[in-house]
Amino acid sequence: MARLSLFAQRRRRVRTTLRAKGGARPRLSIHRSSQHIYAQVIDDARGITVAAASTLEKDVRSVTGATKDAAAEVGKRLAERAKAAGVSAVVFDRGGFLFHGRVKALADGAREGGLEF
Repeated sequence: MARLSLFAQRRRRVRTTLRAKGGARPRLSIHRSSQHIYAQVIDDARGITVAAASTLEKDVRSVTGATKDAAAEVGKRLAERAKAAGVSAVVFDRGGFLFHGRVKALADGAREGGLEF
């Protein structure tokens, strides 16, 4: 059996913990690359994406690149869309990324936008 990388192990550990403690709340899942950051609110019970936002959107892309400011803006946009879809409380799935820098900025932006986690 192939050994998982440390990142894959952390991702699996974080997601398993969230499923055990999260209950029926949707999951705010993030992914970051060197150039962009993506976030989506997923309802695992129904298997659908409720809301999504990223730095690939036209009005965000022209302003900044992969910065903390862009991540905070993505968090605020995601919170607005999730609230419009009727979601106010989520579980934060950092996806194996450390809670620091752009990941933390996105989380703070989502909290400012009204999401509770």
